[in-house]
Amino acid sequence: MANLFCFGLGYTAEHVLAAFAQRFDRIAGTVRSGERARELARVHRVLDMLVFDGAVATDGGTASPAVAERLAAADCLLVSVPPDPQGDPVLRQCADAIGRAPHLSSIVYLSTVGVYGDHGGAWVDEATAPAPVSARSKERLAAERAWGALAAAGGKTVAIFRLPGIYGPGRNALRQVASGAARRIVKPGQVFNRVHVADIATAIAAAFARRADGVFNVTDDEPTEPGAPIAFAAGLLGMAPPPEVAFAEAANTMSEMALSFWRESKRVRNDKMKRGLGVRLAYPTYREGLWALFAAGEGRGAGG
Repeated sequence: MANLFCFGLGYTAEHVLAAFAQRFDRIAGTVRSGERARELARVHRVLDMLVFDGAVATDGGTASPAVAERLAAADCLLVSVPPDPQGDPVLRQCADAIGRAPHLSSIVYLSTVGVYGDHGGAWVDEATAPAPVSARSKERLAAERAWGALAAAGGKTVAIFRLPGIYGPGRNALRQVASGAARRIVKPGQVFNRVHVADIATAIAAAFARRADGVFNVTDDEPTEPGAPIAFAAGLLGMAPPPEVAFAEAANTMSEMALSFWRESKRVRNDKMKRGLGVRLAYPTYREGLWALFAAGEGRGAGG
């Protein structure tokens, strides 16, 4: 068994713990506040939680003693903290401690398919040269390269997971439709991939088990136009789907972050994930994922 350290105990990392905590002797991780630490303590009693808010350290950029101690005992490291305009906050404060960690051999870094940029709906894979458009995706690509350099210098492996839109319990089209928040936006030629959070967790566990190295697209099998999951969810709930809204109209009310997603269209292949990690998707398309969530009560009754 091994020790796991998680930088950023967010939505995805929580699902990793829920599914695979029994594979680790000790699990430590970071949250942004003491309040969040107390909230997680009530759910995940196996966790050893530390506060890390990503701010520039006042002590010259070194890891806190508590973080350094847990990193020194870690065999596996999961990183889901996003970069900022100044770089990767984890590397900014903890690069030395990570590099020196004597037992750490396997790192998984969660990135985004946004680093590929816009391909007009064409297929991309891991051999496609990154061409990020948004500032956020450019920051992600820089972070990917920084993590790769750190791992190579320290004789460690790092699996870079490029993720599309994530859905799962509590975050899905069923809840959006049921709450009236869903919008069925139409932009001709626009396609997105998605991925169920449980399939990300499976891929992370596989990467640790195999000490995987390199870039992997962790996505579903079927990129589709954006409104397809909304219409499907509405059908499951026995509701009429929301009316179609032209992108030109919807764009007027979108945040800059939302607009950045819609400025890019691509179909992302996942063959390397299946071949290199041995992952068999539980939810190869949004249909299987939404069916399972519907059966669990999402979007209706107490589950909505």
